[in-house]
Amino acid sequence: MNHLSISDVRAIVVSCVAATTLTLAAIPVVAQNSGPAMFRTLTKGAWTIKFRDGASDRKICLRTGQELVQLRHRDAGCSQFLVEDGATKVTVQYTCPGNGYGRTSIRRETPTLVQLESQGIEGGLPFQLVAEARRTGSC
Repeated sequence: MNHLSISDVRAIVVSCVAATTLTLAAIPVVAQNSGPAMFRTLTKGAWTIKFRDGASDRKICLRTGQELVQLRHRDAGCSQFLVEDGATKVTVQYTCPGNGYGRTSIRRETPTLVQLESQGIEGGLPFQLVAEARRTGSC
């Protein structure tokens, strides 16, 4: 009869906990019922994004809030993982096979004003952006 030592049992438990944690961390945003709750508090409509680095403003039609996550990767085939889901701040990490990845944090100031920070790799080159998005009308 084989007996396990306490250190063997501890190692098995640690391995099981680590595997469970990794599995739960890899649940995609799209698999969750309705995405981050903070997105539902944003006013839908036309929004203007003003980049702090002087890049041209961008206009988007905000329908779900998801439109703010992948400003540099518009690929539909990206997988997303919710890192932080707070009442006023959401952080999403995403991977776009063959085109890089990114991590975006969106902080809500009001239902019509958010602050954006995103960084990652696009087309083999690093990027970092800081911007403010504000609702400017209807779509």
